[in-house]
This record gives sequence, C-alpha cells and structure tokens, in this order.
Amino acid sequence: MISSVSWVPKGASKAVPTPADPPSKEELEEIKKLALEQQLEGVDVESEQNDEEIDEGNDDENDDENDEEMSVDAALQPAAIEQALGAANALGKLSMKKGGGSNDIADGLEELNMDDYDDEDDAIDLFGTGIADTFYPSNALDPYMKNKDDDEDSEEIDDIMIKADDAVIVCTTNEDEMSHLVVYIVEDPDGDSNVYVHHDMIIPSFPLCTAWLDCPIKGGEKGNFIAVGSMEPAIEIWDLDVMDEVQPSLILGGVVERKKKKKGKKVEKSVKYKVDSHTGAVLSLAWNKGYRNLLASASADKLVKVWDVATSQCVLTMEHHTDKVQAVAWNHFEHQVILSGSFDHTVVMRDGKAPAHSGFKWSVGSDVECVAWDPHDQHLFVVSLENGTVVGFDIRNASSNPSAELKPTFTLHAHDKNVCAISYNPVVPNLIATGSEDKMVKLWDLSNNQPSCISSQNRKAGAVFSLSFSEDCPFLLALGGSKGKLELWDTLSEASISKKYGKYARQNNAPVST
Repeated sequence: MISSVSWVPKGASKAVPTPADPPSKEELEEIKKLALEQQLEGVDVESEQNDEEIDEGNDDENDDENDEEMSVDAALQPAAIEQALGAANALGKLSMKKGGGSNDIADGLEELNMDDYDDEDDAIDLFGTGIADTFYPSNALDPYMKNKDDDEDSEEIDDIMIKADDAVIVCTTNEDEMSHLVVYIVEDPDGDSNVYVHHDMIIPSFPLCTAWLDCPIKGGEKGNFIAVGSMEPAIEIWDLDVMDEVQPSLILGGVVERKKKKKGKKVEKSVKYKVDSHTGAVLSLAWNKGYRNLLASASADKLVKVWDVATSQCVLTMEHHTDKVQAVAWNHFEHQVILSGSFDHTVVMRDGKAPAHSGFKWSVGSDVECVAWDPHDQHLFVVSLENGTVVGFDIRNASSNPSAELKPTFTLHAHDKNVCAISYNPVVPNLIATGSEDKMVKLWDLSNNQPSCISSQNRKAGAVFSLSFSEDCPFLLALGGSKGKLELWDTLSEASISKKYGKYARQNNAPVST
C-alpha cells in the first residue's frame, strides 16, 4: 500500500544525489550490539509457553526470583536488523540468505574486521611485475584505462541524474511487513510522462504521513528533506539527496527505552520517552513555509506539537483535543495560525504566537480525516470526514464562545466511505480533489459555496489514502492507495476540466503554494 505522497519542488533536489557514507566504527559496533541483543534476549513462543508451564507449578514464594527484565525494546529489534542489513550492503561486505538470523549479521560484520583495519600491513602484490609498477597520476593518462572509466562513470551519472525538468514524488509504502521511502522521477511531466523509481530507503516503522521541508538542518541555505510520521512516536527526517541511506538525518522525540518485567505469571511493560516526545503514533505532519524551521505534528496521544527542526526541540505543545488528532495544517497567509482536526469530532484553530488563547472550535459531527486551508483565500478551509462528507468553513464566522453553534458554509456528501485526502489546486481557485476508501477520486468546483462535481474516476489505486496536486505542474494529481501503485492523473486531459479551466493552464502566473 501507499500511505502518503508528497511532491518535491523542481530544483530542490541535487542533480546528482550523493551516495551514503559507510557506517562509522561506532555505528557498526552499535548495529552488532543490537543484532546480538535480539538473538540473546528475544523470547520465542515455545519458550514462553514452557515458562508458563513452569510458573504454574511454582509457589508464589518463587515469584520474587522471576522479577527480572525479559528483553530490550522488541519494537526496535526489526529496525536494528534492517539497519544492519542496510549498513552492510552499503559496504558491499555482507550477503544474507533468506531466513538468515542475527548470527549471520554479526558474523558478516565481524568479517569487516574494522578494529584492525588501520593496523594491517601492506600485503605482497600477487599481480605485480617484480619491478616498480608504472604510476599514472590519472586514469586519463593510463593507456589501459583511457576512456573506459570515463565512459562508465558518465553512464552511471546519467542513470542517477535528476534533470531540471523532472518532477519528483516521494511515497511511503508498506508491503510484506517492510516499509520504504520511495523516490519517483516523472520525466516530461507536462507531456507524455515516464515514471520510474529513482531510489528508495528502508524505514523501520509503518509510515502514516509525510511532509517535505527545505529547512537546512545540516547547515547551508536549503536542504531537501522528508519528514515521516509512523506508528512509532518518533518523527524521522530523511535526506532525499543521499542514496542508500540507512539512518535518518534527524529524529524528533521517540522512545529511549522499552522494558518488560516478569512478575509471576504477568508481564509488565514500561516505556521511557525522550523529553517532549509524542507518546502515540504520529498521524499528520505539516511544514511551515513562512517559518521554515517549524514542523507541526498531530498524534494519537491527543496532542499537537510544534518542533524547531534546526534545534531538534519541541517549542509548543497544545492539548485542546480529547481524542486522537488526525490532521494538522498551517495557514498559507498567516503563518502562525494552525488548524487541527480530531476523532473528538472537532476542528480547532490556534495562534502559535498566542499560545495562552484557547483558540476557536468547530463541531463537525464525525471523525476528522483531513483538513486543508484554501491557498487562494486566507479565511477558508475544508474538512473531510469519516462519514464521506466534506465540510467548508469561513473563520470570519468564528466565535470564542464554546457553546455557540458555528454553521459551515457548505456540506458536501462527497463519497460513500471516509474521505481520506483532500488537495486544493495551487493555480485554480475553488478547485479541489478528494480521495476516498470507496476507491474514487473526484474533482469539485466550490464556487459560491455551492460545490459541484466536475469529474469522477476510479484510478485503479484501490482505496485512496493520499493525493496531492503538483505545484510545478498544477493539473497533475498524484495519488496512492491500497494497491501500492503510484498513479498520476493529468486532469487537464479531461474535457470538462480543459473546457472550464484551460485558461489557467495558458497563463504564466507563478503557482500558489498548496
């Protein structure tokens, strides 16, 4: 399945992504340690059953002897294995057989012999001539190497080069219990598009949401990063300009330690989190384009947090919901204004510069799936709901009176099942796309608060979980769903869209951010 899609603006990616650095000696030791911990401290089902049988025959007086830690963080063990595999593959030193265990990983890493690497004596060159070999300062001057390496290097660069006209899409996928970040290239996005996978990265936990950002967390003026929210409480930020990376560039929050203690027949679990971390799955992320160092997150722990990615610190925590917070979005004009939607059937607007103010609340009558600000009007936003409805609001009608009933500007029964995704068109006012678990993708005109369906298609993506219009190619809609295949819809190819909005395609106005 594809759980989220995010466009990367043209020009943000390096023309030639750099290969990942091999893990350091310290990182290799940590990977080995984690892999061995899984082998030594993991408890299989059979041993647990045997323990239970033994416990049933013991008296309570022996319970104290069993009060001990059972294992390290079980949830992090798969990630450790994948990191070990990725690290070893990056070095080209380890090959794993299907079904191999942590012994294979440890043995493979031992073969690298990093401890004695600097102490190795120069070996006899078995292929030497017996006299001083001729030295050429460059391959270009070597008659045996001339042109060969240059041609090969040129071909390799061509294979990975991202051209200025290419569009880039990042998807999060999950298949057979493996999760990936997949970077797609769309060649000739304005014409007869060719879509292919450029590179991908293994991520340790089931991904739920993404947000692209350019805040230079590694220094410099700008970066090219993707923030990933998952079933874990941590937010991982990956560098998209590095290929074959095995570790994120930055982690916000997360678990420090998980423990299991056995007390008699019961197993008690305890979790220690990083300071200011979420304590539940991260369900939504939003990057602030006005304050480029700020990233907002919404979580199953009922909290909304704002992070400064430049310092890796949480700078604001908001507790205005009473159930899981499913969606979060920044206003495109007033960059300090943030909107969040929850399973408590409410949407709340807060001002980050006035955290003491409780904000404004709207009741929507169902679980919130998605919220989106209108990029053409700072006062308008839409909310998609679990019951298949899309609701529009105008913040000028907001009231600080919690008992006041705030009516929506429109209520649209858009789909037969929950509406998982909404995207405003960045160029055409009042044009939005919606995607649903009913497998349909629909385009709507919201003019005069009287929504009308312009086009509706089943794009063969299965249940649609995420969709987004491109900023650079504003009539190109990317979407992903349960079938796990990225789909692109050139909406301008639809006669109804071309007839109604073709004039916007011919204009050279700068696109408005979505």
